[in-house]
Order: sequence, then C-alpha cells, then structure tokens
Amino acid sequence: MKHLCYEIELKPGEKLTLPPGLAESVGPGRWLITVEPADDANRAIRNHAAFLNGYAPEDEGLYDADAGR
Repeated sequence: MKHLCYEIELKPGEKLTLPPGLAESVGPGRWLITVEPADDANRAIRNHAAFLNGYAPEDEGLYDADAGR
C-alpha cells in the first residue's frame, strides 16, 4: 500500500496545485485524496501529551513490576 503525505502552505492569492511528484506517482486504480488544515490543533493529536497529562502522582510505582520488559 502506498501512502503519500504532502504538507503545503498557500499564501493569500495563491491557488492549490498538486506537486509534480504526487501527480506522477498516481496511476490507474482507486485513490482517496483528503485535504485538511495542518494547524497546531491537528499536530497535538500526534504527540504524547495526552498520555503524560493523564499521569497522576498516585500512579507512581504502578508499573515497577514490569521494569524488566
């Protein structure tokens, strides 16, 4: 399965054009093209902050028995 991801930035007045590498890599078959904003809110989903923010002081030592893994 081929997965391509491009991040672009358009300035006021610019129009979207597909990068030549993307257009050349798409051939016969079915394709799904998704366009979504690449703002900071979307980037936050891809980090571990939610896990770390869910850690409470009473969890200290909870996984000590698994230290050898």
